[in-house]
Amino acid sequence: MKSNTTVDTDFGGDKKVGSSLLSSPENKLKHWIIPKMPGCIETYHLTMATLLWAVINVITAFYARNNLGLLWIVSVMIVLQYITDLLDGELGRYRNTGLVKWGFYMDHFLDFLFLCSLVFVGYMISPVGLEIWYFALLVVLGSFMVNSFLSFGATNEFEIYHYGFGPTEMRVIFILINTFIIYFGTRYFGILLPLMVCICLAGLCINTYQIHKKLWAYDMHVKVRDSLK
Repeated sequence: MKSNTTVDTDFGGDKKVGSSLLSSPENKLKHWIIPKMPGCIETYHLTMATLLWAVINVITAFYARNNLGLLWIVSVMIVLQYITDLLDGELGRYRNTGLVKWGFYMDHFLDFLFLCSLVFVGYMISPVGLEIWYFALLVVLGSFMVNSFLSFGATNEFEIYHYGFGPTEMRVIFILINTFIIYFGTRYFGILLPLMVCICLAGLCINTYQIHKKLWAYDMHVKVRDSLK
């Protein structure tokens, strides 16, 4: 009788390919703090915490329109989400919890929800008339995640770092954007938001082309190999 449970010891979703500018200090931080984590905190607690941070962002967004200083709360949520996201997988490996595929699925699904909450904050504080640019921004940023997952499905290599940039560097950029808005307001949004969308779109096109080349070369290699058998 065939089992309904699939066991795949070669699953590569918990092993990220490549590195970013901040990978080295991140690894040192993880190795220092993980053995000191309290036993009552489990990997799934850290993973699910992202949902709480996203909800706080959404609630803050309704009040930040009239008080841009509240964006400091959003920046704190970005830092907290960074910490919990950084440690959840490492804690699972350290304690051998076995939540590899659940962690891969839930972690990245909640990452997307957190990203949506950040775009929602920007939408709520933005001047009227820029709505279409927030839709475009969400599509482009979401497409980066889709690209990574589709590439992983084809190669079993989970790559989220490009040109030295990854999720951590993007969080730093979001915090810098929040800081800029707090001090200078939203009067430059009409220029900066379209510019940001265009830069991200250009990066997406380059990323997509590189994945296309990689997979095309792989398929051609397999085709030639099989023809020689």
